[in-house]
Amino acid sequence: MEPDEYHTIQAPCKGLFKAKGSKHFGFVYPIQSEEEVAPLLAGLRKEFHDARHHAYAFRIGPEGDRWRTSDDGEPSNSAGPPILGALRSRKLTGCLAVVVRYFGGTKLGVGGLIEAYREATLAAIGNGTIETRYILQSFTIQCPFDLIGAVMSQIEKHDGKIQEQQFTLDVRLKVDIRTSVSDAFEDKIRSLYGCQIAATDEVN
Repeated sequence: MEPDEYHTIQAPCKGLFKAKGSKHFGFVYPIQSEEEVAPLLAGLRKEFHDARHHAYAFRIGPEGDRWRTSDDGEPSNSAGPPILGALRSRKLTGCLAVVVRYFGGTKLGVGGLIEAYREATLAAIGNGTIETRYILQSFTIQCPFDLIGAVMSQIEKHDGKIQEQQFTLDVRLKVDIRTSVSDAFEDKIRSLYGCQIAATDEVN
């Protein structure tokens, strides 16, 4: 995996894992911020109001360095951490995973719970589509009209995406470039006499 790429789930997905009569429904959602977690949990708790547990974990950020887990009443570390472990094993970030459990009458023990919560999460992931996303650097470029062809050529060579373009006395562009090639791209644009380029924000 390149240093400027990461994997996430494309759309909400779900799966099921059964163990000794207990049912574990796994749900995985793509998220961008922690603020999205509470409404999604509330929706599941309303829909599955008779379930005993709604354990969850999430990872946010290209490197998954922001995360949290909840056992939601299960024995310590038997639910939330295995869910998080399933996300990590698939190298997923930008995801909330929730497992809704219906108790089947037979206790699973801590080891059984760990397996059930992990497998329910993996079942949901297996029914989803994993996509690769890139960490991008945004640039604003200003250049004369006679250099637009050369600028466009460099944007294409570096797989850039034009987000905005403005034509006045000269050409102004806002372009997103993968961070792994952003320095090389900036050098190429600066080498075009008459072009100005400035880095703006980083986009995940």
